[in-house]
Amino acid sequence: MNHIESNTLHDGKKLTSTHSLGGLSVKEICSVPVWFFAIMCVIVGSAAWFGTLPKNMIGGLAIIMSLGFILSTVGKNIPVIKDIGGPAIFCLMIPSILVFYHIIPKNVLDSVHVLMKDANFLYFVIATLVVGSILGMNRIILVQGMIRMFVPLVVGTLTAVGVGLFVGKAVGYSFYHTFFYIIVPIIGGGIGEGILPLSLAYSSILGTTPDIYVAQLVPAAVIGNIFAIVCAGFLSKLGKMKPELSGNGMLIRTAEDNAIFNNIGDEGNGKTDYSLMGAGLLMICCFFIFGGLLERLVHIPGPVLMIVMAVLCKYAKVIPGRMETGAKSCYKLISTSLIWPTMIGLGMLYVPLESVVSVFSVAYVAVCASVVLSMAIVSFLLARFLNMYSVEASIVTVCHSGLGGTGDVAILSACDRMGLMPFAQISTRIGGASTVILATMLLAAFS
Repeated sequence: MNHIESNTLHDGKKLTSTHSLGGLSVKEICSVPVWFFAIMCVIVGSAAWFGTLPKNMIGGLAIIMSLGFILSTVGKNIPVIKDIGGPAIFCLMIPSILVFYHIIPKNVLDSVHVLMKDANFLYFVIATLVVGSILGMNRIILVQGMIRMFVPLVVGTLTAVGVGLFVGKAVGYSFYHTFFYIIVPIIGGGIGEGILPLSLAYSSILGTTPDIYVAQLVPAAVIGNIFAIVCAGFLSKLGKMKPELSGNGMLIRTAEDNAIFNNIGDEGNGKTDYSLMGAGLLMICCFFIFGGLLERLVHIPGPVLMIVMAVLCKYAKVIPGRMETGAKSCYKLISTSLIWPTMIGLGMLYVPLESVVSVFSVAYVAVCASVVLSMAIVSFLLARFLNMYSVEASIVTVCHSGLGGTGDVAILSACDRMGLMPFAQISTRIGGASTVILATMLLAAFS
């Protein structure tokens, strides 16, 4: 499955020398001729300048797609930066910086807000990536990978907590502050499923309003996510330098599994049946809605239940093969065309640079870095004993320190391994939900 994304998201052959883009010579920008892309940007830019940009999904998509195409292209072509997740970092941080300095007009932000938050386009992207990638995988490999990844995930998380507490104490923070305000938000599962429920729990236990705690928790999550993206980029580079450490998107190290994954990749190269894509899209929506219904009964976050239900349905073979093909086709569309644009929206609305700047210090960054790096290193070393590829095992585990589903997209894009999305989501969602529950119980006990 990973062969598909690598041929589209990171196809360097599409960027041959013809036109200049900020010192970079490119012929096409995400498959669009440079001259034609410039015309479209002028149209969108003019609408933004004169205040006529539609304040709906159309206006929001036009903004994030135009910015996503150009920033990802620049990020792919800058030496060194391109090897550590340049497109993901550019698409996340540059919009955040532009918002921080009030360079982006309010009408543009309003249009993106309608798309990303009012219409919840982000949840649509995440649901499509998760359900589509799960149903598109071989069910035996899916279950084997999930069973095996829990060991590096648990050991890596415990090591990260221990190392983070030690570094925090060494640089002047208390164990209490380090754990609840730096470590927990990093491994809490992102903003929607981590920071927000944590802020409500902290508010209920400690008093004051939830927004006070959001401002204190978000910076650690954002900085941890950046370190995770950079770490994934370096791991990808290491895998190219030492191929024996990398499965090129495959988690388990066996010849039989390699053959199965190769077959999956071949199947994915067939023609897309658009009627099946429509059916697959409806099924993806139903999985998300069903997760929300179950949340009312079992009080577990809906996205987590969506993953569990998709895995169970895949393993039990209750989904018709044609429907699985339709869901996988939707996944291929999103993963190849809307990853970078989605990150633009995240950078504008979900990565508040002002929160990061307000607490930014060498000591704070050192603690965040220690949490992410210790998790990556331990899982990397453990993989060989679990018959897993070290690079992939480390990437999946480090997703636990990302910004939830949004972070998974950024991290896996940075290392060109979107096929690991099901494992990354388990790492993030289940690991994050467990962290939120445990942290809430501990905070109540120590307060």
